[in-house]
Amino acid sequence: MTKYTELTAVKELADLTYTMWQMGWDEKNGGNISYLLSEKEVKEFYRDQVPRFIELKNIPSNLIGRYLIITASGSNFRLVKDSIETTVGVIKIKQEGYTIIAGFENNNQPTSEIYMHLLSHSARLEVDPTHRVVVHNHATEISEMTFVHELDDKALTRSLWGMVTECIIVFPDGVGVLPWMVCGNEEIGKATAKKLTNCRIVIWSHHGILATGSSLNDAFGLIETVNKAAKIYMNTFDKRITKGITDKQLLDVCDFFGVTPKKGILN
Repeated sequence: MTKYTELTAVKELADLTYTMWQMGWDEKNGGNISYLLSEKEVKEFYRDQVPRFIELKNIPSNLIGRYLIITASGSNFRLVKDSIETTVGVIKIKQEGYTIIAGFENNNQPTSEIYMHLLSHSARLEVDPTHRVVVHNHATEISEMTFVHELDDKALTRSLWGMVTECIIVFPDGVGVLPWMVCGNEEIGKATAKKLTNCRIVIWSHHGILATGSSLNDAFGLIETVNKAAKIYMNTFDKRITKGITDKQLLDVCDFFGVTPKKGILN
């Protein structure tokens, strides 16, 4: 058995935090990540610290007994890879809260947005048993786009699909978008989870983006693709001489790649 910091998932998570910081998407303590461990991964590491129990109400029933890797409250993503023991930990989810079983040294705790993470994992597991990851960051251009674009799921999805041909292949289920909300509270957690019953990406207006997936690479790839499309939108929306990719062209792409786009967006 190995220390939890030697788990492949923990190393990948730490690398991802630094990558996102380098991209300018996780300034200071902006952003958080969580990863549901498989039974095999749980058995791979040993626990060498006294567990700490934290009370939390309204735990989703389909998460009870599961183990979650999650980043710490206030963690600086520039520094996570060099301070994993304090900035990343493993929790076991229980009916009345969760127990810290590894990491979070110096009395640290999971991100203040933990409830949003739990609700998001729960919602995605209901529709996708392969789901494992929730990633939230402050991707720049998609945040910019929420200042100049209609804040509507279908309208925003259509605009993003129209920027890069591969978008409709990468996220055919579109994106969900929320109006500005206070971060970290129960309200935004519930609203995010509701959107995730129909798609894997939620955009928080004037704040950032959240993506889910079967792996860290999967979820991060969604954010990369959405933000690339948003960047092209922001660089061209006031100077275009073409209308971009048409509905027919997008449908031709879907037909060629065997993709079914979300209904009600293309004509």
